[in-house]
Amino acid sequence: METRADHASPRTATASRDRLTFGVEEEFLVVDKAGQLSEAAVDVVDAAEHDQGDLQRELTRSQAETATGVCHSHEEALRQLRSLRAELAQQAADRDLRLLPSATTLLDERAGVRITSDRRYQHMADHFGAIARSTVTCGCHVHVAVPDRDSGVRVLNYLRPWLPALLTITANSAVAEGKDTGYHSWRYQQWGRWPSAGPPPHFASTDQYDTTIDACRRAGALLDQGMVYWDARLSDRLPTIELRVADVAANPEEAVLLATLTRGLVATALDSGEPAERLSNEVLRAHLWRASRDGASGRCLHPGTMELAPVNEVVGELVATSTAALDAAGDLEFVRQGIARLASEGSGADRQRACFRRRERPEDVVDLLAITVASSETER
Repeated sequence: METRADHASPRTATASRDRLTFGVEEEFLVVDKAGQLSEAAVDVVDAAEHDQGDLQRELTRSQAETATGVCHSHEEALRQLRSLRAELAQQAADRDLRLLPSATTLLDERAGVRITSDRRYQHMADHFGAIARSTVTCGCHVHVAVPDRDSGVRVLNYLRPWLPALLTITANSAVAEGKDTGYHSWRYQQWGRWPSAGPPPHFASTDQYDTTIDACRRAGALLDQGMVYWDARLSDRLPTIELRVADVAANPEEAVLLATLTRGLVATALDSGEPAERLSNEVLRAHLWRASRDGASGRCLHPGTMELAPVNEVVGELVATSTAALDAAGDLEFVRQGIARLASEGSGADRQRACFRRRERPEDVVDLLAITVASSETER
């Protein structure tokens, strides 16, 4: 939930816009062999060791988080994500547990969840009540360096119409609490209960960005800067933007596909002289709802026409818009291959739904998603 992967240097961001540094955070569920949430995620994280990136506790005792170090290429990001997943999966297996890249709980968790023993998390639970104690979701957050906060605000404005398309790419929460939800990203609907969640407004300046956050804080809708849960935001510590709209990806390749597309859009925004499309939050929120329902196999907002279009068409337009930046960063062929794979194999949500429909057993989806030690070790 915090910003930890944004260690990108401002010098790196301004020196070469065609290869902006970036980082990726992933949140996971820790479950027992049957797929029920375990309260031992804290033990899994505390026992894990890694010389690149970071491993962190999360809001609940059933979640674990990883964060890469600063990445310069998609190959570097893939190596780190695979290694981080492998380490957590091994520590979970050592405790007869499983690591699950699912954006929502797959089984009915009537026993509820416990909050991690951390002063800040306990304060959040006391202040926000059932929202904190019942919202067990896992996201994927992408951090990309920008030269300064003023540039960052301009980037956020540029990204807003692309948020629905970016949401569809890692949609990975079709099944939740033992049922097919009818959504590809049920996490997005659940996460929206936090008062500071949802699309960021269009900001005229950095001052307006800061005063908006301060007003939300004074209202009690967030306790600190770390609780700015907009789908995209500025770091409060370093000059980076953070994309937060996505589900945790079913596999590292889809997470890095999201990251490279985001980096391409950021670089394009920094070099673009065109004004950002002014889209009201009410309309954007409606399109994000549609994207969370339809996923990669449906329709979403096309930023060029401001109308619904097939997701594959919109993603194609995203690539066309940022082709120069993707090519300069060495990401273009990787992105094209990832999009082709997404079109042929479906998203994580598509695969969840297909698996669930065979026998309507959420345990089958647990087996589908769980990161096994054997497969993880081959990726180290």
